[in-house]
Amino acid sequence: MRLRWVFVLLLLVPLADALLLVVVADAVGAPATVALVVLTGLVGMLLVRAEGRHTVRRLQERLATGEVPTKELMDGGLLIAAGAFLLTPGLVTDAIGFLLGVPLTRAPIRALLERVVVRPYLDRKSGGFVTGGVYTAGFPDDDDVYDVDGGSYRVDDE
Repeated sequence: MRLRWVFVLLLLVPLADALLLVVVADAVGAPATVALVVLTGLVGMLLVRAEGRHTVRRLQERLATGEVPTKELMDGGLLIAAGAFLLTPGLVTDAIGFLLGVPLTRAPIRALLERVVVRPYLDRKSGGFVTGGVYTAGFPDDDDVYDVDGGSYRVDDE
């Protein structure tokens, strides 16, 4: 089901990009639109480069202290995606790239991805140990419950 949405997005994003470019070119002219696309791409790449250096520095600091750099690794992946979006010519892809590149908007996207993608995947792989959804006693789907009191057992003390 989710794969279907990925295909829909892969078709809709270029279509929206092309339509927006036509509208903007009609409003401000073709040379100004081309300059705008090139300018947003260059500024975005400078932003991703600076954020990438900052993320690598934070990753190295976390590794040096012996901590797991989970947030930094997810930021690195989002910055790679931001760079890919910013290299693709178009205003919609540049907007998506800026959303992924700016730390203020990247943090909620990272939290959403962690909740929707990472945790369910790790829970499936670990049997529920990641989020604590593991059974600690009994059988998970056992409808036959037998109540046995302490006097039902025979203990021989020798």
